[in-house]
Amino acid sequence: MNSLLITGTDTEIGKTVLTTALAAYWQKYHSSHSLGIMKPIQSGVGDRETYQKLFSLQQSSEEITPLYFEAPLAPPIAAAKENRDVDLAIVWQSLTKLQRNRDFVLIEALGGLGSPVTNELTVADLAAQWRLPTVLVVPVKLGAISQAVASSALAKLTRVNLLGIVLNCPQPLNEAEIEDLTPVALIQSLTNLPIFGCLPYFDNPNDLEKLAKAVSDLDLEQMFRR
Repeated sequence: MNSLLITGTDTEIGKTVLTTALAAYWQKYHSSHSLGIMKPIQSGVGDRETYQKLFSLQQSSEEITPLYFEAPLAPPIAAAKENRDVDLAIVWQSLTKLQRNRDFVLIEALGGLGSPVTNELTVADLAAQWRLPTVLVVPVKLGAISQAVASSALAKLTRVNLLGIVLNCPQPLNEAEIEDLTPVALIQSLTNLPIFGCLPYFDNPNDLEKLAKAVSDLDLEQMFRR
């Protein structure tokens, strides 16, 4: 499978940062191979616009985000406000087309693994049904350990192919603070998942050079092992 799903423990915890950083790394070091980015469902202005601004993807807005809703709410709620359905067939068709036409596809999920996509399905359900290799972003903050454990448990329950975890600093922290809030050995022991590394705080999340460098410090060999 030539795709990677980036999900997280919650919203606003670093999924876009990791997706952007991976895209920056890919375009810097694998420019001979084509890259696609997808935000399958978006509610409100946000990630799609960021990717269009930062990268020359040669993708239409609809190819990046097949389903778009105006209200910044969970998709089933946002869709209901517009008297629409969350039509996952549209998303699936767009995804499979992009996978055929690009060497590699980065997919940023909405919210966390438990976020609702429809009234019946969560992000975890889609990741499992569509057999998407998945990386979990965990923010370095108080409560991160329990969030990592809960998300990994949901992934196991739904049989998501969860490859491992990337930690992300949403604020400036030193190494001691990072270790106190997200002790690698403890999280790996509790989740039985590898931690591929930790992204630092970026005062400019659009600095593609710094983002690409940060990704090069992650354990990419293990992350992309299938």
